[in-house]
Amino acid sequence: MLATGKGFAVSFGSFHRWSVNSFFRIHWKWPESTIKPLFRALERKCINVAQKDGPLHLVSLHFDGEMEPRDADARAFKGKLFLAETGDVLYSKIDVRNGAIGVVPPSMPRIAVSSEYPVYRIRPDVALPQYVKLLFRTSAFRRQINSLISGASGRKRVQPSDLEKIEAPLPDLPLQREIVNHWEKAQQGAEAARDKLSEPVRSLHEQLIEVYHRTCSQDVINSQCFVVDFKDLAAWDVKSGRAASFQIACPSFRPMGDFIEEATELVRPAAEPNKDWPVYGVNNKEGVFLNCHQKGSTFNSPYKRIRKDWFFHNPTRSNVGSLGIVPDVPEDAITSPEYQVWRIKADAREPLFPGYVACLIQTPFFLDLVQFNRVGAVKQRMYTENLMQVRIPYLSISEQQHYADAREKALIDFAIAKGRLDEARQEVEGMILGTEKVSTS
Repeated sequence: MLATGKGFAVSFGSFHRWSVNSFFRIHWKWPESTIKPLFRALERKCINVAQKDGPLHLVSLHFDGEMEPRDADARAFKGKLFLAETGDVLYSKIDVRNGAIGVVPPSMPRIAVSSEYPVYRIRPDVALPQYVKLLFRTSAFRRQINSLISGASGRKRVQPSDLEKIEAPLPDLPLQREIVNHWEKAQQGAEAARDKLSEPVRSLHEQLIEVYHRTCSQDVINSQCFVVDFKDLAAWDVKSGRAASFQIACPSFRPMGDFIEEATELVRPAAEPNKDWPVYGVNNKEGVFLNCHQKGSTFNSPYKRIRKDWFFHNPTRSNVGSLGIVPDVPEDAITSPEYQVWRIKADAREPLFPGYVACLIQTPFFLDLVQFNRVGAVKQRMYTENLMQVRIPYLSISEQQHYADAREKALIDFAIAKGRLDEARQEVEGMILGTEKVSTS
């Protein structure tokens, strides 16, 4: 009998592990024949990565189940690695309780993971990868995962054998497809709104390119060769040479340092161990986003405070667009100490509007400038001090306002589309739980 009250008694013979959470069981509202253990749909893969497999990249598996490549070659990893391919399931034994479980996307045909990330092939006659991904994101499944945690404090893990035994609805493939279709339709609406959000960026990029070609006597950004005097070099490397050449070719362009300043305000979440801190991240798809809520007791270093209309970026991925403006966030919002946080100067001689800068930093033109203003050898980075050296054309206040207004309108439309997506997420969760009917076309 399932435990439903605040107090209950269970014989030792019924224990799976010594934990109150271990008594949680999902009450799926499907016919019993549909409820099956996950090992019916998932087949464990343990393919060792060999030298002949060529260069493979490691990935970061985020708490929302999304993945992105890391700036590290698998060959530099010390230890055994395993192969994962598009459509495979992988999860973090430690962080799966926070949502780190997902399906390898088509953009990553082959990746390498350590033994901390079990890999599974999805049996195509039993389940659709898209359906499995939706199943993993339901709150009921997440709670079931948390009931499986074992191990010492700080290194608690969910073992593959326990994950495989989780019972979940695996209806016929046509029903799975209907659930997936319902979600993807809402997703397409959000993606269309997201695309409109990038229209001001595309328009600004075209204007910046036009200003650049009108100002410069030669194309320094894409040139295969250039000549610079020793006195103009900040460092002895090609990037510095190109940056110096660009500055000489575009003397009217202004350094970002005229308008921005570093904004490093350290916060010590560990000082409030029971508090749930909102931790924000940044990527090249969403910009700044809420990554997770994390207990103060789990932090082992200070983090950086962020405020609305500030900016921050990932120093190792800024060249691919991992920069963003901070939206309306809670007073206690923080981000990783690894990220570079900056803001518009309040006393700048000429104004630079945050909404305009939000468009500017996403333009391919600006990212080209970032490319040769980074520092480092193998793993290049862009710190705030390097960003302040990036030179940009200064547009008039009315032009800045035009782009800021266009972005604001697109943001409103995107917020509406995201609201619809949130509704669809609840509906899909109900369909998977079995409390909402799956409509068949």
